[in-house]
Amino acid sequence: MIWLIGCNGMLGKEVAKQLEKNGLNFIGSDKEVDITSYEALEKFESSIETSFYLNTSTNDKHITWIINCSAYTNVDKAEEEEDIARKINYDGVLNIARIARHIGAKLIHISTDYVFGGNGTSPYTEEMKKEPLGAYGRTKSEGEDAIQKEMTQYYILRTAWLYGFDGKNFVYTMTKLMNSHDSIKVVNDQKGTPTCAVDLASAILRLIDKSDNAKTFFGKNSIPAYGIYHFTDEGQTTWYDFACEIYKLGKKYGFITQNCEITPCSTEEYGAKVQRPSYSVLSKEKIKKELKFKIPEWQSSLDSFMKNKRFNLI
Repeated sequence: MIWLIGCNGMLGKEVAKQLEKNGLNFIGSDKEVDITSYEALEKFESSIETSFYLNTSTNDKHITWIINCSAYTNVDKAEEEEDIARKINYDGVLNIARIARHIGAKLIHISTDYVFGGNGTSPYTEEMKKEPLGAYGRTKSEGEDAIQKEMTQYYILRTAWLYGFDGKNFVYTMTKLMNSHDSIKVVNDQKGTPTCAVDLASAILRLIDKSDNAKTFFGKNSIPAYGIYHFTDEGQTTWYDFACEIYKLGKKYGFITQNCEITPCSTEEYGAKVQRPSYSVLSKEKIKKELKFKIPEWQSSLDSFMKNKRFNLI
């Protein structure tokens, strides 16, 4: 059985939807189970037999996987609340790693491009040196370190520019602004890759499936190697070009009903409170080789997202 932590967040809801669709037995928890308390996690795990099941397809109560989608993700506010961010992104992750090791479960943890400094010019590989920017990046980096020190059966998936159907994200924000303003300014000197939560959730399920159904060849198991992986959609763009694509598709599918001029600006001109990576493109070669699957281009995923009946601006 799978324990999905952070099941009510944007990614967590997508993972839950796909777990249910694929008939995988799982239980979800969110803020009602305090990850900053090991005792709270331990109590929840021990009471699973009487807990509410999101999927009751089997009676298996043994947790073999933990997927951690919980995190403190407010980049700006983290500068003022670094202690709170660290409690969730480090202390909470350490507790999750400890409970996973204690019960013999494999862990999938979601991390971020913010663990890098953002001064690169070519896609970051998993082995490159971490130089986190700001409190958010520091605490997420510390969470990764905690997992690596605490256990061996883990998969850390770093992602970037995530958007999804359930929760605040850049696509919804831009669409609303374009419907309420004659013009907007969007930063064009930060480069990265938009990632649809649908695609990331699919990668998570594929990782579980390939691991659980690994075959042995000549005495060697084909389970995906434990460690750190990068996953985003394919390609790279700027926030400005991302916004322009949102505007084009919003017009196409009728979500944007007025004309709006989109003007590029620099990060300095925009006046962001916190320094953000100027380049945060992640290399996906490792995960593509390990899982042997094709990752969609970010434009294609955005098109599928915006024409989907689940697209909801409310």
